[in-house]
Amino acid sequence: MSRRFTTWLGPLAAALLLLPGSATVAAARTPEILAFGDSLTAGLGLPAGDAFPAQLEARLKSQGLDVRVVNAGSSGDTTTDGLTRLDWALADRPELVILELGANDALRGIDPTIIRANLDQMIDKIQASGAKLLLAGMQAPTNWGRDYQRDFDRIYPELAKAHGVALYPFFLDGVAMVPQLNQPDGLHPNKRGVTALVERIAPYVNRLMGERS
Repeated sequence: MSRRFTTWLGPLAAALLLLPGSATVAAARTPEILAFGDSLTAGLGLPAGDAFPAQLEARLKSQGLDVRVVNAGSSGDTTTDGLTRLDWALADRPELVILELGANDALRGIDPTIIRANLDQMIDKIQASGAKLLLAGMQAPTNWGRDYQRDFDRIYPELAKAHGVALYPFFLDGVAMVPQLNQPDGLHPNKRGVTALVERIAPYVNRLMGERS
């Protein structure tokens, strides 16, 4: 091989390494966190930049964690709805999934056995994808009675234990029923409320991202 050819080949090889789909580009991919949930994740009533995924990404980056948080929230989703669209959402192979579903099920009084089965299948799918999981728990309203409340509230800790996944016990912790942290409907956090959620959940996310292999 002539010296002229090898001199020309050097820049060409470097350029090829920068082409889309190259191993170098793949290795440099920004870690992705999939925020998968309902309107609480989607940010119903808020500008996109004030929604939970955007605020969480900003908080993590301010703490030195270079990540991309994808907003895969869909307003009105139940666990049944989430199960039907999860495979598509996992197609980009995120490093971590925050699974936040069940609030709409509880508001509608859906049988806790159905909710448990749906979440169980979603956890299986997420684990099979290779992603880490943070399961965000919910709490049932009191209007369906004590038996319903008991059966619903035990779903999240029991599934987390059975699957060996991290649990954030209550997604709306510190925000639910606090008027100044919610929109006029009393159900969806306002910008300040989302900020409060992020402050509480970010340490869990940081820890899980630090544990990824």
